[in-house]
Amino acid sequence: MNYLFTSESVSEGHPDKVADQISDAILDEFLAHDPESKVACETLVTTGQVVVAGEVRSKAYVDLHETIRDVVREIGYNRSDYKFDADSCGILSALHEQSPDINRGVDKKDVANQGAGDQGMMFGYATNETPLYIPFSLALSHALLKELAAIRREGKYFTYQDDKGETISYLRPDSKSQVTIEYDGETNKPVKVHTIVVSTQHDEFIAPREGESQEEADIRMLERIKSDVRDILIPRVRERLPEELRNLLGDDYILHVNPTGKFVIGGPHGDSGLTGRKIIVDTYGGKAAHGGGAFSGKDPSKVDRSAAYAARHIAKNIVAAGLSDEVLVQVAYAIGVAEPVSLWVNTLGTSKVNMSDAELSERISGIVDMRPHAIEQRLKLRNPIYKETATYGHVGRTPRKVIKKFESRYEEPKEMEVELFTWEKLDLVDEFKKIL
Repeated sequence: MNYLFTSESVSEGHPDKVADQISDAILDEFLAHDPESKVACETLVTTGQVVVAGEVRSKAYVDLHETIRDVVREIGYNRSDYKFDADSCGILSALHEQSPDINRGVDKKDVANQGAGDQGMMFGYATNETPLYIPFSLALSHALLKELAAIRREGKYFTYQDDKGETISYLRPDSKSQVTIEYDGETNKPVKVHTIVVSTQHDEFIAPREGESQEEADIRMLERIKSDVRDILIPRVRERLPEELRNLLGDDYILHVNPTGKFVIGGPHGDSGLTGRKIIVDTYGGKAAHGGGAFSGKDPSKVDRSAAYAARHIAKNIVAAGLSDEVLVQVAYAIGVAEPVSLWVNTLGTSKVNMSDAELSERISGIVDMRPHAIEQRLKLRNPIYKETATYGHVGRTPRKVIKKFESRYEEPKEMEVELFTWEKLDLVDEFKKIL
């Protein structure tokens, strides 16, 4: 019997993601000017207000106000009627120095034995059902919102004519998506896209005609938005899918667009946002376990982030090497201790090797050094690479090199080439294939 599985995504303008991007932009600024910075930055956004709190130990000085306003402006909150915009939002900083009790366990004279920044368990997961090695439901959810943001910035579609006859995009930055996939109950392979949900913030661009109620005008507006999603957004996304996945997105899916009706009030004005509230969107869309620790705003001494990336790196390379069709990797630490207390590789019944999962776990432990400093060095995590992770998932991304510029009135300007999403590289495949 077939079954259904669902994942969601949220856009860069969603309040929680606004908070994540601010936290990671601040982290990048510190790391750009002092790679040894220790940062744990939390952000709250609400109507007309940004609050930043947390702990920092760094030689660098960051212009928080300018950094925050640049992020908000780039997202698209640049109009006063959003009730949250880059030029007028208030900013409150409550950052203070990192606790010396925590730092004592992390920094060691022998940097190779740098201790974990906290206790806890982290998970990495991979599946071969998509070329991105993430579930199709999550991959499609992200793709819908990335394309919607691209359309919003193009300004050519999802538009209306204003009183002056100018063409204006009615899309606003806040949006959510949700995708349900039907799976074959015997093979656990995706059969088709079952349901798509898209909720997008928008201008109130259709006014009542003479003799028409506001409710009737709202119905016409919703019909217009739904037709644009169906006829413009989804075909553009379908066109970019690999052929084997494109064939799963037919014309028989169920479509819900703004199911509550109007979605004019949104963003931080419609709902407050907090760093770290979208950890399932950030990872595997509910298909895998999660240790509970958020990523954004944390430097790589925090194993909540770095070890989760390292576990994903292992998982993706295991599947790419053909050791299993699907895998879940758990790693756990004690605060201040370098060696993980455990590493467990669970092939979820899809193993292709003639050994138990326990034996495979031992072999992987002998190949990959999971001490925090080794992870930092292997994945190049002491670079300012984090703002790009704060939207559309920390996994299922394409590794690439980019030039980033950092300018501040307090520090010398910097231009750096950095490598993004190193944990998505398939550089362990050859080593893992030796296990076969």
